Amino acid sequence: MPSAGGGSVRTHAINKRLVAMGHSVTVLTTAYPDAIERWQDGVHYIPVGFGRGRTKLSRLLGYVLRLPWEVRRRRDDCDLVVEDFFAPFSTMSAPLWTNRPTIGMVQWLDGREKARQYGLPFHIVERIGVRTHSRLVAVSHGTAEALRQLNGRAHIEVIGNGLDTRALEIRPQLGRNVVFIGRLDVPDKGIDFLMDAWERAYQQVDGDLLIIGAGPDENLVREMVENKGLQARVRFVGWVDGTRKFQLLGEARLVVVPSRKESFGLVAIESLATGTPVIAFNIPGLREVVPTGSGWLVEPFDTAALAAEIALRYNSSEDLTVAGREGRQSVAQYDWDVAAAQQAAAYQRALGPFPADRRKNRP
Repeated sequence: MPSAGGGSVRTHAINKRLVAMGHSVTVLTTAYPDAIERWQDGVHYIPVGFGRGRTKLSRLLGYVLRLPWEVRRRRDDCDLVVEDFFAPFSTMSAPLWTNRPTIGMVQWLDGREKARQYGLPFHIVERIGVRTHSRLVAVSHGTAEALRQLNGRAHIEVIGNGLDTRALEIRPQLGRNVVFIGRLDVPDKGIDFLMDAWERAYQQVDGDLLIIGAGPDENLVREMVENKGLQARVRFVGWVDGTRKFQLLGEARLVVVPSRKESFGLVAIESLATGTPVIAFNIPGLREVVPTGSGWLVEPFDTAALAAEIALRYNSSEDLTVAGREGRQSVAQYDWDVAAAQQAAAYQRALGPFPADRRKNRP
């Protein structure tokens, strides 16, 4: 879906490599405007829902109501079901109704945050659902620890994300602007924190704040900018991808990741790969991917501290140069081919004693 975040990037990056290994992969995804059944890099995508999925709520309800039926009608053609967790309640307890070996792929574990946001008991649904799984793959150690607290009996493996190598082709430079890039989702991505911090810091910064991305809260973010009188110092770039995204990251002086929660922090490693240092809150999922020397972590959700760090680092060319060099070196470990091979092995283990005559090499 246009403007989809890092979770969708990972799903496709892994699956297209599984196809290259000889597996057959079908992805049942939410319906959205202009979505069609298609093959992309060998992966079969099938939108599931009712109507065109014009709103977030209609996409969610359509997917939840139709998914069990869609899985059951296809289960004779598959060996393994992968439940990729999704907001707001993470899991639909898939092992209870798939009638096939099932593994949970956990990129999201947001039940408690969504419960506070909407005043609904999503965290209870999440807790019950996680306990139905016996095997789980987490994208970070922080996510794995949260899963262990919910289900201490499950076998949990940690398989991180990879890196698009096009980011490493960007020539590092000390740019002028500060960049936020990601889905425009205020509660998840902490854009409200960023706006408060920018209001405090922008007079000490020569460049502008670039908002790169799209999402459900774009109008709300624009209202924040207007209400704070920041129109002259904030620019909306829109959604970009591929080489253009990496060019914008590489041209930035700093990238700020103000998220309330991140399971991994793909934007952070992409920024570091282009040689641009990162400032982020010191939360699980980000502290794992922003090592000391390649960026700076501040007290979670302290906008005064965030503003001070932006102003301090922006005006220190030496700090930025050293951190940019260290950041490029720190991301060398992230490789989609390695992650896909690890994921394939985890899937094979999840099949367990499943009868050999039922295995069609089709996760």
